Amino acid sequence: MLTGVYVNLDQLLGLRHKQYQSLNAQSRIVGNRAGQKLSKVKGRGVDFTEVRPYQPGDDVRTMDWRVTARKNKPHTKVFREERERPVLIALDQTQNMFFGSKVRLKSVAAAEIATRIAWANLAAGDRIGGIVFGNNVQLVHKPVRSTKSVARLLNTICDQNNTLHRHDSDHPAVSRDVIFQSVQDGLLQLRRLCKTNYRVFVISDFSFPSEFWGEHLHQLARSNEVFMVHINDPLDADLPPADHYAVSDGQSRLQFYTGESGLRTRYQKRYAHHLKELQALCAHDAMRFQSVSTDDVNLDRLHWV
Repeated sequence: MLTGVYVNLDQLLGLRHKQYQSLNAQSRIVGNRAGQKLSKVKGRGVDFTEVRPYQPGDDVRTMDWRVTARKNKPHTKVFREERERPVLIALDQTQNMFFGSKVRLKSVAAAEIATRIAWANLAAGDRIGGIVFGNNVQLVHKPVRSTKSVARLLNTICDQNNTLHRHDSDHPAVSRDVIFQSVQDGLLQLRRLCKTNYRVFVISDFSFPSEFWGEHLHQLARSNEVFMVHINDPLDADLPPADHYAVSDGQSRLQFYTGESGLRTRYQKRYAHHLKELQALCAHDAMRFQSVSTDDVNLDRLHWV
């Protein structure tokens, strides 16, 4: 597990040697060549699925004569097609992600998750691509099946991760509107890049309103499988212990007391409501939701293939 404020390329390349497992039985690997992942579409292929009653139009070459003789009714074999599923990883590395109270920042956790997804799916024989959202830039990598292409994507992640800084006189604050526009432009590019039957991983803290995310992700889910990977921090859900605190966004400064029960309750409810809205977006059949905390030390339990 990566810790701290920033990531470097050697760390991300080193994650290649992890032992990655399949997410579910439907996507299990059946070989070590490209295109060897089972699809949910049943058709003519090399992997036997089931026997069912013969239907007009079925290929007579797939008849199961033993079952036909035993049941005295024509039955045919059904095979599952092999299909490659290109993977696109949309990673948020904007200033919103430069926050964390335990173990590492959200930006670091997101970079590690993106890297694990890339290596796991490359090992499964898929083409890997992605788009990295910076504060005012969106960097696109088209899906390619090669170690070098993944390394280039990881290098882009590192570059954007290391551009994030605390707000001070040398690094002026980035406005929320600028970040919003960058993420908006990135999601539009992602939608143009996706065709059909892609697996799309969107990794962010999803701090903007759920309606914004739903507009883009539901469009993607019409012809692709979409995974929302929600990066959160313990301070997102609950305020720190009762005391007087001061926070700043680089432009303004706010002081508050966390011992006020009403403030703590409102804070907790606001986060719980936003989380519930994000989870509700994934009620779509082609969408999944996974939440990962910055203090989660057992990322090996998560499967991304």
